[in-house]
Amino acid sequence: MQALLKLSGLIDRLNLWLGKSIMWLVLAAVVISAVNAVLRKAFDIGSNAWLEIQWYLFAGVFMLGVGYVMLLNGHVRIDFISSRLSRRTNAVIDAIGIVVFTVPLALIMVNLSWPMFEAAWRTGELSQNAGGLIRWPVLALLPLGFAVLCAQALSELVKRIAFLTGHRSEPFTVEHDKSAEEELAEELARAAREEQPRAAS
Repeated sequence: MQALLKLSGLIDRLNLWLGKSIMWLVLAAVVISAVNAVLRKAFDIGSNAWLEIQWYLFAGVFMLGVGYVMLLNGHVRIDFISSRLSRRTNAVIDAIGIVVFTVPLALIMVNLSWPMFEAAWRTGELSQNAGGLIRWPVLALLPLGFAVLCAQALSELVKRIAFLTGHRSEPFTVEHDKSAEEELAEELARAAREEQPRAAS
């Protein structure tokens, strides 16, 4: 288990680095978008390449950031339900979800998207828009992004199993700040628990 936890830590560090690095892609997309808008409106200068690079950057943020979101436990949950369950029950549910849904989906998507990237790379496929960009860089983000997701899902599975077997005190590596929705869900769950004894009496 210790060897698996070390591998999990390595994957976590990779996705932590990726998550912090791709924040620069957001800045680049904003700057390019602003400059492109000014040039188009003020000087009637425009290019499909500049529009497409914004899409590529957004795709990079979305696809390469998915493992980072999972690492921070920031993915979508039904907070009102999960806040009522014990950490152990949530860890079991997470482990089942990772094995049954996340890893198979990621592997299927890598398998389906790799031939598209390979064909675009081999043929030098270009965008159908005039002056557009080559397609293989953005298509490469599909298998790469799902591979990153699969790796982080396996890391999370190791952590859940380690928690359930007593090798870790926490099921997560990084506890994210609670959103307003999570805080509200927890407050409602607390209020419901306090109301039950009153209703019984």
